[in-house]
Amino acid sequence: MKHAYIFPGQGSQFSGMGKNLYEKNPEAKDLFERANDILGFRISDLLFTGTDEDLKQTNVTQPAVFLHSAIAYATIPDARPDMVAGHSLGEFSALVANKTLQFEDALKLVSIRASAMQKACEINPSTMAAVLALDDAKVEAICKEIMEDTGEVVVPANFNCPRQLVISGSKKGIEIAIEKMKAAGAKRALVLPVGGAFHSPLMKPAKEELAAAIEATKFSEPICPVYQNVVAKAITSPEEIKTNLINQLTGAVRWTQLVQAMVADGATHFTEVGPGKVLQGLVSKIFKEAVVSGVS
Repeated sequence: MKHAYIFPGQGSQFSGMGKNLYEKNPEAKDLFERANDILGFRISDLLFTGTDEDLKQTNVTQPAVFLHSAIAYATIPDARPDMVAGHSLGEFSALVANKTLQFEDALKLVSIRASAMQKACEINPSTMAAVLALDDAKVEAICKEIMEDTGEVVVPANFNCPRQLVISGSKKGIEIAIEKMKAAGAKRALVLPVGGAFHSPLMKPAKEELAAAIEATKFSEPICPVYQNVVAKAITSPEEIKTNLINQLTGAVRWTQLVQAMVADGATHFTEVGPGKVLQGLVSKIFKEAVVSGVS
């Protein structure tokens, strides 16, 4: 019986998140204030009182979700993870939890990642779409066929749980894909309200900027394995962790496969730390016997 701690990504944010922590926990308050100093603006004010629109900007959303997760984790008494994982951006929170990264270093990297991704979105207008109730292999095959036939970029970006995928690519590529997914029997295929094609080759400009920042940051030996998005298996080598974290920007989030690997390695209890309950729902769909809980 092993305990996995998992951390959500962009999209789980909500106005007011973290306010309770700030008001009731001195350690949490101190971490929020340190974050305000590091970022050079009062992100805590945006978390506690900002509108949904304020929190939607990539350069705000990513540090906001990271902070809520990392600070909530810091306030758990005697947290002893056997393994950790994070969905996309959540991988940074996971790396703070298993002591690969210091809180301050992770926040700086998240801030650089967010602004680099924002810039990449502006260079290549692009988007993402959710595809429901179509087999993973079929979705992959349709994406491959569109890229070969049209030259438009469209790739599977998030394998969230069986038959629930997100695809990513150029606006034209996604448009073609939606029609083809529906024709192939998808229950739903719809464009998501995101700023660009995350986890696709269109994020290459952001990847180069993030890689330079990661290479300049100290990564320590973790206290437990991190199951990383792009390889969906346990990693403990700081050098491998760096490589996978860089490749994650242009590679797929293999959440289904990652949870299956955690279960195969003995995970029975999954605690989601941070805003929302999305990952608890996905874990329950991937492994029905899992004991799931949340800390927010």
